[in-house]
Amino acid sequence: MDYESVLATAIDGLRREGRYRDFADIRRRRGEFPRATWFAADGEREIVVWCSNDYLGMGQHPVVIAAMHEAVDTAGAGSGGTRNISGTTHYHVELEAELAGLHGKQAALLFTSGYIANQTTLSTLARLFPDCVILSDADNHASMIEGIRHGRGPKLVWRHNDLADLERKLGGLDPDAPKIVAFESVYSMDGDIAPIAEICDLAASHGALTYLDEVHAVGLYGASGGGIAERDGVADRVDIIEGTLAKGFGLMGGYIAGSTALIDAVRSYGPGFIFTTSLAPAVAAGALASVRHLKASPVEREQHQARARELRGRLEARGLPVMVNDSHIVPVMVGDPVRCKALTDELLSTFSIYVQPINYPTVPRGAERIRLTPSPLHDSKMIADLVDSLDMLWSRMNLRRAA
Repeated sequence: MDYESVLATAIDGLRREGRYRDFADIRRRRGEFPRATWFAADGEREIVVWCSNDYLGMGQHPVVIAAMHEAVDTAGAGSGGTRNISGTTHYHVELEAELAGLHGKQAALLFTSGYIANQTTLSTLARLFPDCVILSDADNHASMIEGIRHGRGPKLVWRHNDLADLERKLGGLDPDAPKIVAFESVYSMDGDIAPIAEICDLAASHGALTYLDEVHAVGLYGASGGGIAERDGVADRVDIIEGTLAKGFGLMGGYIAGSTALIDAVRSYGPGFIFTTSLAPAVAAGALASVRHLKASPVEREQHQARARELRGRLEARGLPVMVNDSHIVPVMVGDPVRCKALTDELLSTFSIYVQPINYPTVPRGAERIRLTPSPLHDSKMIADLVDSLDMLWSRMNLRRAA
């Protein structure tokens, strides 16, 4: 077999479909976010980033930076190994305790990413509970789907946020069979929010555990940043909460929070935890500082929501096809992969605005879009410049506007 030819053909297919991704070579500038330096082919240029998941700019926050410096000076760079061997540090222990408290749970467990947290936890629980049926929302993240698949147990997919469909599927199962209802709070591509309380009602009435992915909500919602479940006053009704340190908290890593027995079981049986080197002490220390800061400070959350409202309102006023939702996510529909990439290429090259196209398989074919993520650090001039640029390109490229 000509292996190189097969690989080249696969990549060419992505290019023809308009789905090939070019990585922008950028460097964030501490203290100046969302400004960054783009290392373009013709030299360095200043750009404004509009697609970062560092939603609150906490990756730039002085409290976080100081905590990371202190940890490097105190403990060095690496963690030393897996948690089971030599990689458990006091920073990890403190952070897990802080995260458990954030969600009102008995314990928490750190992972190297939110993806690994979902994949490992769901697959491990599927193996620990014999014949456990996992009921998965149709729009769940790939990491949840992968975890369910790796668990090799029975699964049912219920229509996105459709309580009637979930109830029908739960009602068709053996009342005594183990069941887990797995869903997200904020769905990152459309920005819609799950009816958590009602899902918990249905799960409880059918003897099912609830597994809630809050990665696009932790730090951003609730009085102390505990997510939508905290905001809605239902965190105590959710059995397992999964979150990330890489978005609202501005660092990297993932975690789960739940009962002591559940955390101990995943810690003891989950391959994605057992065999992975733990987060660097500086990362854990920075995340700890970020969680503690956002627990006490509502300012970043309030400014974040205000910026999202401002951006959405300005886009709607120009007739640009913003998808309506109640979250901080601001998707603008394009509906074609080639034109979506052309749009984002032009934004970067002509207007020094960095946005990545969102194409299949992240969203369905025909639902290609740009996904704008305003932060507290985007000012009104940046918002105006973005909207002016999009308005101009929408007309120039003859893209479809809102009805």
